[in-house]
Amino acid sequence: MERIGFIGTGEIAAAMVAGLTGRGHQITVSERNGAMAAALVAQFSDVTIAPNQQVIANSDTVFLCLLADVARAVLPDLRFRDDQRVISVMVDVPLADLRSLCAPVNEIAITIPLPSIAVGGSALPVYPDSIALRTLFGDTDMIIPCPSEAALNAHFAACAMVSPILDQMREGAGWLAALTGDQTASEQYVATVFAGFLRSMTENPETSFADLLDSLATEGGLNATLRAHMRDTGAVDALTKGLEDLKPRLGLED
Repeated sequence: MERIGFIGTGEIAAAMVAGLTGRGHQITVSERNGAMAAALVAQFSDVTIAPNQQVIANSDTVFLCLLADVARAVLPDLRFRDDQRVISVMVDVPLADLRSLCAPVNEIAITIPLPSIAVGGSALPVYPDSIALRTLFGDTDMIIPCPSEAALNAHFAACAMVSPILDQMREGAGWLAALTGDQTASEQYVATVFAGFLRSMTENPETSFADLLDSLATEGGLNATLRAHMRDTGAVDALTKGLEDLKPRLGLED
């Protein structure tokens, strides 16, 4: 049984709580975002609410799930213990700052969870490697230790692709629904098509995106035609440009 605390109770914290419940842990969430915290307590019997300092007092592993400016305002007033483990899921708060904000904690790591962590099967880049993270999520999710904080920050940028790609999938499903009259079925179809291709990669790590694209590269085929259109109109370059524009914020400038 692990004693786990969450400072900040937003969507990502709620997803992590959902992924941890039912395993015999004692989970305490902070009062911040009271509606979300109350919903978690109502849904899960192993979750309780407490003020920030009580969350820390009740926990051996503490997840920090705040916005950067809120973290810098809130954390200096909290008293951590040197035997605790801290895992941050916050963008824009580097490890050096966390060591100061969470002193005297020695074991601190940063990771990048996505909402899919609620059901397992997600990827968790982490720096530095964290025994606590492996203990809590190693059985259900893929832990990816990064060799440096810069490498972790590059993963932060890469995970930002989820929203624009989902947006394109939504557009495509909407186009399909306009012709079929069934929005729900259209979205399920598009999701299932992509899930099938991606599953082949997760089940066989030697399969690459290039391999999947090669299987869809029949000259004159529908997939090849639309892919060429997207490249010719600059959609692919726009994605790369957007990722490049995130580099200064994440300390990834050349």
